[in-house]
Amino acid sequence: MVLTVEQTRIPVTGVHRRYTKRRLAVTDALDFWSFAGAAANVAMQMMNPGVGHGVVESKVDSGALMKRPWKRARTTTQYLAVAILGNEKEIDAFREAVNVAHRQVHSAPGAAVKYNAFDRNLQMWVAACLFIGFEDSYQLLHGRLSEEHAESFYQSAAVLATSLQVPRDMWPATRGDFDDYWVRACAETRLDEPVAAYVDDLLHLRMINLPMRLVFGSLLRFLTIGFLAPYFREQMGVRWSAADQRRFENLFVFVGFVNRFIPRFLRFGGSYSLMMDLRHRISAGKPII
Repeated sequence: MVLTVEQTRIPVTGVHRRYTKRRLAVTDALDFWSFAGAAANVAMQMMNPGVGHGVVESKVDSGALMKRPWKRARTTTQYLAVAILGNEKEIDAFREAVNVAHRQVHSAPGAAVKYNAFDRNLQMWVAACLFIGFEDSYQLLHGRLSEEHAESFYQSAAVLATSLQVPRDMWPATRGDFDDYWVRACAETRLDEPVAAYVDDLLHLRMINLPMRLVFGSLLRFLTIGFLAPYFREQMGVRWSAADQRRFENLFVFVGFVNRFIPRFLRFGGSYSLMMDLRHRISAGKPII
């Protein structure tokens, strides 16, 4: 099967909001709705065999999504906040905290799937998925990016990779080069057991308690599937109709409209609160993750 960009990206409607003339950056995408596709993003990341088996087989229980979902949600979103908003000292502190956990994540001798959390190619894939998530959610809220805005947004997102172990020259030079990388990387993904079982638990929110699952489960599952590109939906075996796609697009047209009337400090408040928490942890000498 020869993949195309269209198969590996979610459809985005035309522009429904006029863009500013200034350069866009990933800092503009820290709206709380940008995290609506978080579960879909994790699923995409785990379809890389090295990432998937690294997560499923990890012995680091303190950060396990299925065992400590709220802590994992906090540390993951905090990483995104510090990568985008943090200064060099804050990024270094968070990187070292992540490194402590990553030193314990590597495949056992003789394992069918070889992986190491310090593998730059695996970290590059994770960063690429995160960028795709931010770009998709931004475009759903504001409309399709022009080539100029897409390029400036992309260049600013390199911090998602360089805040880990990925050197700047591994991040594709242009947005067009990234598309080439993305299609090649997606073609190498697969969903095998036990990763498929883990992703199914994630899709059905089995890591949260039953009352919350009953209240929010249907909406979050709808958002998760909606944020998956057709190629990933096929691998996961989930159904998504044309009517589902229309409802998904209409939801974000509505949200994008409502967002215009919500003050920026409320929409971005979660990310800035995470930065305040991080700075408190650093100054108090508390564990970061």
